[in-house]
Amino acid sequence: MAKRRRKKQQVVAPPSEPPMRPGIIGLSRTVPASIPKPPYAESGDPGPSISSLVRSPAELDAMRRAGAIAAEVLIHAGKFVEPGITTDKIDEIVHNESIRRGGYPSPLNYRGFRKSVCTSVNEVICHGIPDNRPLLDGDIINIDVTVYFDGVHGDNSCTFLVGDVDEHSKMLVAETYVAMMEGIRTVRNGSKVHDIGRAIERHARKHNLGVVREFIGHGVGTEFHSDLQIPHYYDPRAKTEITTGMTFTVEPMLTLGDPSLYLWDDHWTALTADGRRSAQFEHTLVCTDDGFELLTVAENGDTAAELYAPKSDAVS
Repeated sequence: MAKRRRKKQQVVAPPSEPPMRPGIIGLSRTVPASIPKPPYAESGDPGPSISSLVRSPAELDAMRRAGAIAAEVLIHAGKFVEPGITTDKIDEIVHNESIRRGGYPSPLNYRGFRKSVCTSVNEVICHGIPDNRPLLDGDIINIDVTVYFDGVHGDNSCTFLVGDVDEHSKMLVAETYVAMMEGIRTVRNGSKVHDIGRAIERHARKHNLGVVREFIGHGVGTEFHSDLQIPHYYDPRAKTEITTGMTFTVEPMLTLGDPSLYLWDDHWTALTADGRRSAQFEHTLVCTDDGFELLTVAENGDTAAELYAPKSDAVS
Protein backbone atom coordinates (compact mmCIF):
# COMPACT_ATOMS: atom_id res chain seq x y z
CA MET A 1 0.00 0.00 0.00
CA ALA A 2 1.36 3.36 -0.99
CA LYS A 3 2.05 5.86 1.72
CA ARG A 4 -0.18 8.88 1.51
CA ARG A 5 1.84 12.03 0.91
CA ARG A 6 1.23 14.69 3.52
CA LYS A 7 0.28 17.84 1.67
CA LYS A 8 2.32 20.91 2.55
CA GLN A 9 0.12 23.54 4.16
CA GLN A 10 -0.29 26.50 1.84
CA VAL A 11 -0.27 30.02 3.22
CA VAL A 12 -2.44 32.03 0.87
CA ALA A 13 -1.15 35.47 -0.03
CA PRO A 14 -3.82 38.15 -0.31
CA PRO A 15 -4.48 40.05 -3.55
CA SER A 16 -2.13 42.95 -4.19
CA GLU A 17 -3.35 46.31 -2.88
CA PRO A 18 -4.07 48.74 -4.35
CA PRO A 19 -4.95 46.85 -7.54
CA MET A 20 -3.20 47.90 -10.72
CA ARG A 21 -5.07 50.27 -13.02
CA PRO A 22 -4.08 51.63 -16.45
CA GLY A 23 -2.20 54.91 -16.33
CA ILE A 24 -1.42 57.59 -18.91
CA ILE A 25 1.03 56.38 -21.56
CA GLY A 26 3.34 58.99 -23.01
CA LEU A 27 4.63 59.29 -26.56
CA SER A 28 7.02 56.77 -28.05
CA ARG A 29 10.66 57.81 -27.85
CA THR A 30 12.74 58.45 -30.94
CA VAL A 31 15.92 56.64 -32.02
CA PRO A 32 18.74 58.48 -33.82
CA ALA A 33 19.19 57.65 -37.49
CA SER A 34 22.73 56.51 -36.72
CA ILE A 35 21.50 53.51 -34.66
CA PRO A 36 21.02 50.31 -36.74
CA LYS A 37 17.42 49.18 -36.46
CA PRO A 38 15.64 45.82 -36.73
CA PRO A 39 13.43 45.23 -39.79
CA TYR A 40 10.19 45.96 -37.90
CA ALA A 41 11.31 49.34 -36.52
CA GLU A 42 9.28 51.34 -39.05
CA SER A 43 6.39 49.02 -39.94
CA GLY A 44 5.92 47.26 -36.61
CA ASP A 45 5.61 43.94 -38.45
CA PRO A 46 8.42 41.43 -37.86
CA GLY A 47 7.04 39.14 -40.56
CA PRO A 48 7.20 35.35 -40.44
CA SER A 49 10.09 33.67 -38.65
CA ILE A 50 12.64 32.40 -41.17
CA SER A 51 15.90 32.27 -39.21
CA SER A 52 17.78 29.12 -38.29
CA LEU A 53 17.46 27.99 -34.69
CA VAL A 54 21.24 27.46 -34.59
CA ARG A 55 23.57 30.45 -34.60
CA SER A 56 26.76 30.71 -36.60
CA PRO A 57 30.02 31.47 -34.74
CA ALA A 58 29.88 35.08 -35.98
CA GLU A 59 26.26 35.44 -34.82
CA LEU A 60 27.17 33.99 -31.43
CA ASP A 61 29.93 36.54 -31.01
CA ALA A 62 27.42 39.27 -31.84
CA MET A 63 24.92 37.81 -29.36
CA ARG A 64 27.51 37.93 -26.59
CA ARG A 65 27.95 41.64 -27.30
CA ALA A 66 24.21 42.31 -27.54
CA GLY A 67 23.57 40.23 -24.42
CA ALA A 68 26.20 42.11 -22.45
CA ILE A 69 24.64 45.44 -23.44
CA ALA A 70 21.15 44.22 -22.49
CA ALA A 71 22.46 42.98 -19.13
CA GLU A 72 24.23 46.26 -18.42
CA VAL A 73 21.17 48.32 -19.37
CA LEU A 74 19.02 46.22 -17.02
CA ILE A 75 21.54 46.59 -14.20
CA HIS A 76 21.63 50.35 -14.84
CA ALA A 77 17.82 50.57 -14.71
CA GLY A 78 17.79 48.68 -11.42
CA LYS A 79 19.74 51.49 -9.75
CA PHE A 80 16.71 53.75 -10.14
CA VAL A 81 14.05 51.41 -8.76
CA GLU A 82 12.64 53.12 -5.67
CA PRO A 83 9.31 54.44 -4.42
CA GLY A 84 8.16 57.46 -6.40
CA ILE A 85 9.77 56.76 -9.77
CA THR A 86 7.29 56.26 -12.60
CA THR A 87 7.52 53.37 -15.02
CA ASP A 88 7.65 55.94 -17.82
CA LYS A 89 10.82 57.33 -16.27
CA ILE A 90 12.25 53.80 -16.23
CA ASP A 91 11.38 53.60 -19.93
CA GLU A 92 13.31 56.81 -20.54
CA ILE A 93 16.32 55.47 -18.63
CA VAL A 94 16.34 52.18 -20.55
CA HIS A 95 15.80 53.92 -23.88
CA ASN A 96 18.62 56.41 -23.38
CA GLU A 97 21.08 53.88 -22.00
CA SER A 98 20.41 51.46 -24.87
CA ILE A 99 21.10 54.20 -27.41
CA ARG A 100 24.15 55.44 -25.52
CA ARG A 101 25.61 51.98 -25.95
CA GLY A 102 24.78 51.88 -29.66
CA GLY A 103 21.76 49.58 -29.39
CA TYR A 104 18.11 49.80 -30.40
CA PRO A 105 15.53 49.02 -27.66
CA SER A 106 13.94 45.95 -29.26
CA PRO A 107 10.38 46.33 -27.85
CA LEU A 108 9.94 49.74 -29.50
CA ASN A 109 7.27 49.33 -32.22
CA TYR A 110 7.54 45.52 -32.16
CA ARG A 111 4.02 44.61 -33.29
CA GLY A 112 3.11 48.20 -32.42
CA PHE A 113 4.37 48.19 -28.82
CA ARG A 114 4.63 51.88 -27.94
CA LYS A 115 7.50 51.95 -25.47
CA SER A 116 11.13 50.80 -25.18
CA VAL A 117 10.83 48.39 -22.26
CA CYS A 118 8.20 46.27 -20.51
CA THR A 119 7.51 47.19 -16.86
CA SER A 120 5.24 44.73 -15.05
CA VAL A 121 4.23 45.72 -11.53
CA ASN A 122 2.74 43.46 -8.83
CA GLU A 123 -0.07 41.37 -10.35
CA VAL A 124 0.93 42.29 -13.91
CA ILE A 125 2.42 39.08 -15.31
CA CYS A 126 4.19 40.52 -18.33
CA HIS A 127 4.13 43.12 -21.13
CA GLY A 128 3.23 46.02 -18.87
CA ILE A 129 3.42 49.30 -20.80
CA PRO A 130 5.32 52.08 -18.99
CA ASP A 131 3.03 54.91 -17.88
CA ASN A 132 2.72 57.69 -15.31
CA ARG A 133 2.07 55.46 -12.29
CA PRO A 134 4.76 55.96 -9.61
CA LEU A 135 6.13 52.88 -7.90
CA LEU A 136 4.91 52.48 -4.32
CA ASP A 137 6.76 51.23 -1.27
CA GLY A 138 6.18 47.46 -1.15
CA ASP A 139 5.70 46.98 -4.91
CA ILE A 140 7.60 44.49 -7.02
CA ILE A 141 8.42 45.25 -10.65
CA ASN A 142 9.74 43.18 -13.51
CA ILE A 143 11.82 45.16 -15.99
CA ASP A 144 12.24 43.33 -19.29
CA VAL A 145 15.09 44.75 -21.40
CA THR A 146 15.91 43.61 -24.92
CA VAL A 147 18.53 45.33 -27.06
CA TYR A 148 19.17 44.93 -30.79
CA PHE A 149 22.86 45.34 -31.57
CA ASP A 150 25.07 44.15 -34.40
CA GLY A 151 22.15 42.40 -36.10
CA VAL A 152 20.97 40.31 -33.13
CA HIS A 153 18.89 40.66 -29.96
CA GLY A 154 19.84 40.16 -26.31
CA ASP A 155 16.83 39.60 -24.04
CA ASN A 156 16.75 39.56 -20.22
CA SER A 157 14.58 40.56 -17.29
CA CYS A 158 14.69 40.85 -13.52
CA THR A 159 12.07 41.38 -10.84
CA PHE A 160 13.06 44.10 -8.38
CA LEU A 161 11.82 44.85 -4.87
CA VAL A 162 10.58 48.41 -4.27
CA GLY A 163 11.30 49.55 -0.73
CA ASP A 164 9.96 47.40 2.12
CA VAL A 165 8.37 44.32 0.53
CA ASP A 166 6.24 41.68 2.29
CA GLU A 167 7.55 38.16 2.90
CA HIS A 168 5.17 36.49 0.43
CA SER A 169 6.50 38.68 -2.37
CA LYS A 170 10.14 38.18 -1.36
CA MET A 171 9.63 34.42 -1.45
CA LEU A 172 7.91 34.62 -4.84
CA VAL A 173 10.72 36.66 -6.36
CA ALA A 174 13.48 34.53 -4.85
CA GLU A 175 11.97 31.22 -5.92
CA THR A 176 11.14 32.44 -9.42
CA TYR A 177 14.83 33.12 -9.95
CA VAL A 178 15.75 29.67 -8.62
CA ALA A 179 13.12 28.08 -10.86
CA MET A 180 14.58 29.80 -13.92
CA MET A 181 18.06 28.56 -13.08
CA GLU A 182 16.77 25.04 -12.40
CA GLY A 183 15.32 25.01 -15.92
CA ILE A 184 18.47 26.46 -17.48
CA ARG A 185 20.67 23.85 -15.78
CA THR A 186 18.92 21.05 -17.70
CA VAL A 187 20.20 22.44 -21.00
CA ARG A 188 22.91 20.53 -22.85
CA ASN A 189 23.43 19.10 -26.32
CA GLY A 190 20.79 16.38 -26.73
CA SER A 191 18.45 17.48 -23.92
CA LYS A 192 14.77 18.09 -24.63
CA VAL A 193 12.74 21.27 -24.39
CA HIS A 194 10.36 19.62 -21.92
CA ASP A 195 13.24 19.05 -19.49
CA ILE A 196 13.30 22.82 -18.91
CA GLY A 197 9.61 23.05 -18.11
CA ARG A 198 9.65 19.98 -15.89
CA ALA A 199 12.44 21.43 -13.72
CA ILE A 200 10.71 24.82 -13.44
CA GLU A 201 7.32 23.35 -12.61
CA ARG A 202 8.83 20.98 -10.05
CA HIS A 203 10.45 23.86 -8.18
CA ALA A 204 7.31 26.00 -8.37
CA ARG A 205 5.19 23.22 -6.88
CA LYS A 206 7.59 22.85 -3.94
CA HIS A 207 6.66 26.40 -2.99
CA ASN A 208 2.97 26.27 -3.97
CA LEU A 209 3.51 28.75 -6.77
CA GLY A 210 1.51 28.85 -9.98
CA VAL A 211 3.16 28.57 -13.40
CA VAL A 212 1.81 30.78 -16.17
CA ARG A 213 1.25 28.72 -19.33
CA GLU A 214 0.13 31.32 -21.84
CA PHE A 215 3.56 32.98 -22.17
CA ILE A 216 6.69 30.99 -22.89
CA GLY A 217 10.37 31.31 -23.72
CA HIS A 218 11.41 31.58 -27.33
CA GLY A 219 14.21 31.34 -29.81
CA VAL A 220 16.12 34.58 -30.16
CA GLY A 221 18.98 35.76 -32.34
CA THR A 222 18.70 37.60 -35.63
CA GLU A 223 14.96 37.66 -34.88
CA PHE A 224 13.41 38.91 -31.64
CA HIS A 225 11.22 35.79 -31.52
CA SER A 226 12.02 32.74 -33.63
CA ASP A 227 10.00 29.54 -33.94
CA LEU A 228 11.58 27.65 -31.01
CA GLN A 229 9.09 27.55 -28.12
CA ILE A 230 10.11 26.93 -24.50
CA PRO A 231 7.16 26.12 -22.16
CA HIS A 232 7.84 26.71 -18.47
CA TYR A 233 5.73 23.72 -17.43
CA TYR A 234 6.10 20.05 -18.29
CA ASP A 235 4.55 19.29 -21.67
CA PRO A 236 5.49 15.83 -22.96
CA ARG A 237 4.78 17.06 -26.50
CA ALA A 238 7.67 19.55 -26.23
CA LYS A 239 10.13 16.92 -27.48
CA THR A 240 12.32 19.18 -29.60
CA GLU A 241 15.95 18.21 -29.10
CA ILE A 242 18.20 21.04 -28.02
CA THR A 243 21.47 21.07 -29.93
CA THR A 244 24.75 22.95 -29.74
CA GLY A 245 24.40 26.50 -31.04
CA MET A 246 20.68 26.95 -30.34
CA THR A 247 19.93 30.30 -28.69
CA PHE A 248 16.74 30.96 -26.76
CA THR A 249 15.26 32.48 -23.63
CA VAL A 250 14.11 30.86 -20.42
CA GLU A 251 11.73 33.26 -18.65
CA PRO A 252 9.27 31.67 -16.22
CA MET A 253 6.41 33.69 -14.80
CA LEU A 254 5.30 32.35 -11.41
CA THR A 255 2.37 33.48 -9.28
CA LEU A 256 1.37 33.52 -5.62
CA GLY A 257 -2.07 32.24 -6.56
CA ASP A 258 -3.94 30.88 -9.55
CA PRO A 259 -1.93 31.54 -12.73
CA SER A 260 -5.07 32.25 -14.76
CA LEU A 261 -4.87 35.63 -16.46
CA TYR A 262 -6.68 38.29 -18.41
CA LEU A 263 -5.61 41.15 -20.69
CA TRP A 264 -6.32 44.83 -20.45
CA ASP A 265 -7.91 46.52 -23.45
CA ASP A 266 -4.43 47.53 -24.68
CA HIS A 267 -4.05 43.86 -25.77
CA TRP A 268 -0.59 43.72 -24.16
CA THR A 269 -0.83 43.94 -20.37
CA ALA A 270 -1.47 40.51 -18.81
CA LEU A 271 -2.60 40.30 -15.17
CA THR A 272 -3.43 37.51 -12.77
CA ALA A 273 -7.19 36.96 -12.60
CA ASP A 274 -7.14 36.66 -8.81
CA GLY A 275 -5.08 39.83 -8.27
CA ARG A 276 -2.21 38.02 -6.58
CA ARG A 277 1.34 38.90 -7.49
CA SER A 278 3.53 37.48 -10.24
CA ALA A 279 7.30 37.51 -10.75
CA GLN A 280 9.57 36.75 -13.70
CA PHE A 281 13.24 36.37 -14.53
CA GLU A 282 14.79 35.85 -17.95
CA HIS A 283 18.11 35.02 -19.55
CA THR A 284 19.18 34.46 -23.13
CA LEU A 285 21.45 31.44 -23.42
CA VAL A 286 23.15 29.20 -25.96
CA CYS A 287 23.35 25.42 -25.76
CA THR A 288 26.91 24.10 -25.74
CA ASP A 289 28.30 20.57 -26.18
CA ASP A 290 28.33 19.95 -22.44
CA GLY A 291 25.86 22.47 -21.07
CA PHE A 292 24.96 26.10 -21.65
CA GLU A 293 26.38 29.60 -21.70
CA LEU A 294 24.43 32.58 -20.41
CA LEU A 295 24.59 35.36 -23.00
CA THR A 296 22.89 38.14 -21.02
CA VAL A 297 25.81 38.78 -18.69
CA ALA A 298 27.62 42.09 -18.23
CA GLU A 299 31.22 42.32 -19.36
CA ASN A 300 32.35 42.16 -15.73
CA GLY A 301 30.32 38.98 -15.16
CA ASP A 302 27.41 40.57 -13.28
CA THR A 303 23.72 39.93 -13.86
CA ALA A 304 20.82 41.96 -12.53
CA ALA A 305 19.35 38.97 -10.70
CA GLU A 306 22.57 38.26 -8.84
CA LEU A 307 22.83 41.90 -7.81
CA TYR A 308 19.21 42.65 -6.92
CA ALA A 309 17.12 39.51 -6.33
CA PRO A 310 16.47 38.35 -2.76
CA LYS A 311 18.16 35.07 -1.90
CA SER A 312 16.23 31.84 -1.62
CA ASP A 313 16.39 29.64 1.45
CA ALA A 314 16.13 26.64 -0.89
CA VAL A 315 19.16 24.75 -2.08
CA SER A 316 19.18 25.18 -5.85
